[in-house]
Amino acid sequence: MAKRKVLIAGGTGYVAGRMLPALQERYDLTILDVKTTNRQGEEVAGTVIADLTDRNRDAYRAHFRGQDAVIHCGFTRASNPKDRYWAESANVDMAHNVYQVCVEEGVRRAVIISSNHAADYYERLIWDDKLEYVTPDMYPLSDNFYGWAKAAYELLGFTFATGGPNDGKKLENVQIRIGGPRESDIDGSTAGDLKKMHRGLGAYLSVRDQVQLIVKSIETENIEDENGIPFQIFYGISGNSHNFWSLANARRIIGYEPEDNSQVKFADQLSEVLLEAQKNYPEE
Repeated sequence: MAKRKVLIAGGTGYVAGRMLPALQERYDLTILDVKTTNRQGEEVAGTVIADLTDRNRDAYRAHFRGQDAVIHCGFTRASNPKDRYWAESANVDMAHNVYQVCVEEGVRRAVIISSNHAADYYERLIWDDKLEYVTPDMYPLSDNFYGWAKAAYELLGFTFATGGPNDGKKLENVQIRIGGPRESDIDGSTAGDLKKMHRGLGAYLSVRDQVQLIVKSIETENIEDENGIPFQIFYGISGNSHNFWSLANARRIIGYEPEDNSQVKFADQLSEVLLEAQKNYPEE
């Protein structure tokens, strides 16, 4: 049986690199990026150079032709903080180019690496004890340009999913709000700041759960919402006991079944901090 053809844009970046070996084994994978090396300076074999911020989509459309799905991890960063808005605007333009060339070349589905920062304003409320949980259907609110751009990706993706910009031709797309794809987010946690530890534990995303989430986002046959629009937003986190972002729709729509739980994975570190915190709450 022939493998699905999948393109990954931004394929030499950190988030892509975590899942690249598994995706290369499962799919006939095309890797695009503006460089051929990863963060460690290592060559990523097979990478094709392509600048997806270029408005001339003819410069890279051939790579999209014949693909079943596209995973978009591409991202451009401002070297000067004063230019952050313009860099993020370029990221929105790049997302538009990806969506549009997918439609033009008949790609079935796009999976976009968004971020929890698309709705990061709500975290202020959570840590101020004014809110308990964030769900993907809450209006995306951010207090920074990075989060604003991710929210813009999502809203633009919905527009393409309706078929409005392309005479009714819909682009199926899934937005993955990546949480904490690291093994180090609870390092340095202390008994004096349990909320910081809670945040690290709740945001955790393991490699195998990331792979499962992306694969199911690509391969699930029907991702339509209740109004027939093929568009979804899922939080990219593991099945953590400390979660404060909802996975309910990912479980229901694509059958996501996370295998990891940060409370179990980091049990030893967690125990040390909690035992120290217990000293601050002596029994009566």
